[in-house]
Amino acid sequence: MAAIDDALAKSQALVGTEVGVSRWITVDQAMIDAFADITHDTQWIHVDPERAAAETPFGGTIAHGFLTLSLASRFAYDCFSMMPGQVMGINYGFNKLRFLSPVRAGSRLRGRFVLADVKKRNPTELLRENNLTIEIQGQDTPALVAQWLGLAVFGDPEG
Repeated sequence: MAAIDDALAKSQALVGTEVGVSRWITVDQAMIDAFADITHDTQWIHVDPERAAAETPFGGTIAHGFLTLSLASRFAYDCFSMMPGQVMGINYGFNKLRFLSPVRAGSRLRGRFVLADVKKRNPTELLRENNLTIEIQGQDTPALVAQWLGLAVFGDPEG
């Protein structure tokens, strides 16, 4: 059996189950400021702690939604490794994405992945859909939920 077919069978057996929970990571003001600098999104709710404390219901600054989303890749590194025969993984996008709760500076986040679907796209690619929840430590409502698509690319099926 080709490596991709073996990976497909093993993955299909996991559909509907939790396949990974990442380590916690702290989103501090320095990380928020660095993200603001690199993206040129310097809205005061992210970068002005005094004003954010005085003028928002958050008690201080909050992380950019896209900063929270960008941490999904870091969380995936904690949870997934290459399958036998896989040569790379490619971010294929999102079907759905919702930001549910603001991430206050100093919060700790982690990713939780549930495999929702997997199918063979062609002789060298599996399309995997994971339901991702990015949790905020100590809060019931997560920062975001998403249906994240990824391609697992395998070597030449003939070789």
